Amino acid sequence: MAAGSAQSAHSVLAPGTAGAEGEHVKPFTPEKAKEIIMCLQQPAIFCNMVFNWPARHWTAKHLSEVLHGKQIRFRMGLKSIDTVPQFETACSYVDATLEEFLTWNCDQHSSSGPFRDYDHSKFWAYADYKYFISLFEDRTDIFQGVIWSDFGFPGRNGQESTLWIGSLGAHTPCHLDSYGCNLVFQVQGRKRWHLFPPEDTPFLYPTRIPYEESSVFSKINVVNPDLKHFPQFQKAQRHTVTLNPGQVLFVPRHWWHYVESIDPVTISINSWIELEEDHLARVEEAITRMLVCALKTAEDPQNTRAWLNPTEVEETSHEVNCHYLNRAVAAFFDHYRTSKVVEIQGLNESGENMKKEQLNVSSHMAVEQTLHQNLAMGTIKQEATSSFGPDLILITPTSEGPHSERRGIFESNGKEFVHKDGEHFTKLYYARGRQMTSKSEKAMVQQTASKSTTVPPQAFVSTDDLLDCMVNPQVTRMVAQLLIQGKSL
Repeated sequence: MAAGSAQSAHSVLAPGTAGAEGEHVKPFTPEKAKEIIMCLQQPAIFCNMVFNWPARHWTAKHLSEVLHGKQIRFRMGLKSIDTVPQFETACSYVDATLEEFLTWNCDQHSSSGPFRDYDHSKFWAYADYKYFISLFEDRTDIFQGVIWSDFGFPGRNGQESTLWIGSLGAHTPCHLDSYGCNLVFQVQGRKRWHLFPPEDTPFLYPTRIPYEESSVFSKINVVNPDLKHFPQFQKAQRHTVTLNPGQVLFVPRHWWHYVESIDPVTISINSWIELEEDHLARVEEAITRMLVCALKTAEDPQNTRAWLNPTEVEETSHEVNCHYLNRAVAAFFDHYRTSKVVEIQGLNESGENMKKEQLNVSSHMAVEQTLHQNLAMGTIKQEATSSFGPDLILITPTSEGPHSERRGIFESNGKEFVHKDGEHFTKLYYARGRQMTSKSEKAMVQQTASKSTTVPPQAFVSTDDLLDCMVNPQVTRMVAQLLIQGKSL
């Protein structure tokens, strides 16, 4: 009795628990929640903040009734563990209703319907990036079921949210979002999150190929890493957490994340929160998009004078330029294979010097920002351990090390920490032309296997190889700073 009487109004009942009116009190006011979100520089889980949200009851079955047979697109991937990430470009797509998805998900031997070509035991399905504003265009009233104003963002609701529906094994490759921070509400089922801090970016081997606006991908499959080709990944600080229904995960700006569904059906709702730093990020994204599109689009041979110096009299088609680049690279490797004086190590040393110079290019604003973040992080950490109590769970690095076996990874599970008693913004997302690839399992296996082939450094240089270097986030950041500096003169 003494322990029970010591509970203050700050404590809450577990979501869905019946009790007298007034007993459900949220642990953080909207103002306090926003303060935490804007200052905290590590992932954390908010507990007992959404028990009164109508969206709390949006199971897949309920949504299938709300959508009235509306077809949505599902991404289909293989349930296989490969060392190569399974990017969207290696997946197939199926247009189906939620009811058809649930039927396929329950009947593992279904031989009819849109999922008939996909063996449930070998494939997963994921309806991701489904924006409320287009998904529920005929039911705008449903927007009010998501109440982000409880986290200090007045007026933000489902209109600025995205829906994710997946089957067991559905996942997104490891990536970071260029814009904002992220709030993720888990509605049904559980998801396992693998998170890595921004300072580990060099260890994640970032790439913009395949290109997606505002997403920087990792070349590594973080749940089955190829440490032979990506040895630096062993230095990364993995943070692993299982997100349970009724919890809200906060993902700070530029934190890497790999997300996988670990229950038969999972539903999540998220919203990207705008930040001051997004202004520079949008410049970087525009530069990246421009370069990718320029190199991926055939040049008009009649319109070269605007950018080509008159001394360049040779043919300038993309095909010829690729051939020229490959001859230069081949000559480079030929030279260093036969030279007894100069070694490749000399090139590596030059690269290290270049990295040091790149660090010096960082603007004064970036330094001030880092200082502010560090100070804020220290303050929040101290406050979190002293007064936030069990309703804010800070996600710490795993104790087993970054390259642990998947089954051996320590996980923070929200259920273990829940108390025993108890301006308009969306992520810019360009519609991507997703072409349907072969639906057969054989084709999918071949696609995945072809990605796994190890290519020697002196192999043919493709446009993607060149783009991978040109639109590297570090390079793009320098280009953006130079561009802004040039326009400020």
